[in-house]
Amino acid sequence: MYAIVEIAGQQFKVAKDQKVFVHRLDAEEGSKVNFDNVLLLADDKNITIGAPAINGASVEAKVLKHLQGDKVIVFKKKRRKGYRKKNGHRQQLTEIQINTIAASGAKPAAKKVEAKPAAKAQPAAPKAEAGEDFSKMTVAELKELAKAKGIEGISSMKKADLIAALS
Repeated sequence: MYAIVEIAGQQFKVAKDQKVFVHRLDAEEGSKVNFDNVLLLADDKNITIGAPAINGASVEAKVLKHLQGDKVIVFKKKRRKGYRKKNGHRQQLTEIQINTIAASGAKPAAKKVEAKPAAKAQPAAPKAEAGEDFSKMTVAELKELAKAKGIEGISSMKKADLIAALS
């Protein structure tokens, strides 16, 4: 069984007990990490392709060590001009070992971004109930109120039209 999984912005073909060098991960040595973005799963006969990822699939790995890759020398030269620049780079890497590949039953990581828009939408509604002046509100707030009241065609309305429709 193998899987194609996205780890730190790159795609890797991994199998159980395989060691892989990936870009530096924010995890301590010896800790376990879970990757939910599985793009393809292949058993002996079955191949499952995600669109773009497979829901419920995950790959669990153990961080073995953090290290640096080989030195890469970048040398720039313009002939007959006396221009020479030498630069070096060593990539920060993490070595991981794949422990398990789960086809289903994995819990997707909870996103905290979804909780923030709900908190912002609630304060807009009490402003209308308090009877505040609509001219002091922004167009976005007026559109939210109109949408809450069920007024149609708000996308093409200007601020004056929205105030007239809400009054």
